Amino acid sequence: MATTRKATTHWEGNLLQGNGTVALESSGIGSYDVSWPSRAEEANGKTSPEELIAAAHSSCFSMALSHGLAQAGTPPETVDTSAEVTFQPGKGITGIHLTVTAVVPGLDADGFTAAAEDAKKNCPVSQALAGTEITLTATLG
Repeated sequence: MATTRKATTHWEGNLLQGNGTVALESSGIGSYDVSWPSRAEEANGKTSPEELIAAAHSSCFSMALSHGLAQAGTPPETVDTSAEVTFQPGKGITGIHLTVTAVVPGLDADGFTAAAEDAKKNCPVSQALAGTEITLTATLG
């Protein structure tokens, strides 16, 4: 069964001096301020589309990796993933770097790297972002 999630943004003003609020509607967990400076310069307590993409990507990748490892008979004890989304004004999103460390009893480093590469390739968010270069650092903890 398909699911649909919803977020909405209210924006006021022009791009450079304006600001807005993005609300996570489906979960209802909150609304977050956004602005051009928080996107192109320092966050200063506000979020950005790139940070939201990083959150989506790190959680999707972790789920895909955990599932793949379990399906292969080596379920992980823990999976910790960070995603860094690089935004270059005038060019857009220029890359995403995933860093994962996991505790996986019974799996060697080569097996873990292969599983992580597979998750990177096949998680739905990676597939949605296929036009962007995605790199990976995978380490057994």
